[in-house]
Amino acid sequence: MKFVGIVGSNAEKSYNRDLLYFIRKHFKNKFELEILEIDQVPMFNQDTDWKESFQLRLLHNKITRADGVIIATPEHNHTITAALKSVLEWLSFEVHPFENKPVMIVGASYYDQGTSRAQVHLRKILDAPGVNAYTLPGNEFLLGKAKEAFDNDGNIINEGTVNFLETCMDNFVKYVGVVSTLKKPKPIEPEDLHVNGTIPTTIQGVDPDDPDWVEKAAKLVNAVSGDTYVKLDHGLLTVNQIDMFLKAIPFELTYADDNNQFLYYNHNQDSDTMLAARVPAQSGNRMDTVHESLPPARMKNVEWVIGTLRNGNQEYVRTMVPNPDPAILNTHNYQAMYYPDGSYAGINEMVFNFRPWLDWYLEATGQQLVGGNVPAGGASHSSDATSSASTSSHGNESASADATSGASSH
Repeated sequence: MKFVGIVGSNAEKSYNRDLLYFIRKHFKNKFELEILEIDQVPMFNQDTDWKESFQLRLLHNKITRADGVIIATPEHNHTITAALKSVLEWLSFEVHPFENKPVMIVGASYYDQGTSRAQVHLRKILDAPGVNAYTLPGNEFLLGKAKEAFDNDGNIINEGTVNFLETCMDNFVKYVGVVSTLKKPKPIEPEDLHVNGTIPTTIQGVDPDDPDWVEKAAKLVNAVSGDTYVKLDHGLLTVNQIDMFLKAIPFELTYADDNNQFLYYNHNQDSDTMLAARVPAQSGNRMDTVHESLPPARMKNVEWVIGTLRNGNQEYVRTMVPNPDPAILNTHNYQAMYYPDGSYAGINEMVFNFRPWLDWYLEATGQQLVGGNVPAGGASHSSDATSSASTSSHGNESASADATSGASSH
């Protein structure tokens, strides 16, 4: 499960921020937690466009896609902070990311009672029209005497407090599982697979379906190549090193942007040996061109995959394409990508034969498949493994669509 934690204070030093960081570290094996700040959100003004604030866009996008939200609220004058109230005003006026979203409230304060009054107030706000969150009942975690509650490493000192917090967290995880069954996916709008529009990164002046698109587009934008260095988030590589790195990855990788233009694949094999056949001339193509050989029903699957990921209904879609060779489990993983503000940035697809990985895992753990070998095209039964790695927190459906490569020959 993936949660977001909202720091309910815009102060530089906040014990509620410390509490969320402790939750993220201590319960990392139970869920993922991304911590979001509210320090740059302007005071609510209904005459102002909420999209003008980067932080509001980020909060909206992250909350929308999260399985659940944990709000850590201080208590100011027996209520929540003005900063947190303003955020909730913004996110219940024109947009409503909290609607039907599981929310847990925690809080830390200087005094014995924790943030009890603020939490009661916050529950009322989260239940208000326009917000309509599903707030976890009970399980009030009130961390009092916050100045003395943490050690120098940011850990809560009192073991009983940690144990109670764990009980609350376990209850929230169960609550999210129950509430998720009530989730209604956003309706999927028709996708522009012909790339009629443009986005800021669209290279204009060359037809996307031109088989020489890569060379012509690269010339238009003076794209770097060779031993030119590229600064990345966590490293510095040359273009050649990036190319070698991507080609060496033991998966077939593709990327289509949020304008539905097929931009890249790592081309580590000839097309007739690939699980999802691609050719160099497809790079740059419109998605409907990439998929032109597919029947209409399969095209609808392509639109469903893209729309599902664009809407945030699911973060990824996985499927296995039938193959007559029992040694091949043709696995496709479609993963949404996001811009810095959390908005949809396109899809990366990873295609690989899962069978060698499965065989290695079974051998390494001394386990075997129930019923013997996997029959041709895969099977609905699984190994008697104790791992839950195959269980998706998003309840993803299998969709037999080749959403980015468009190969019709699997």
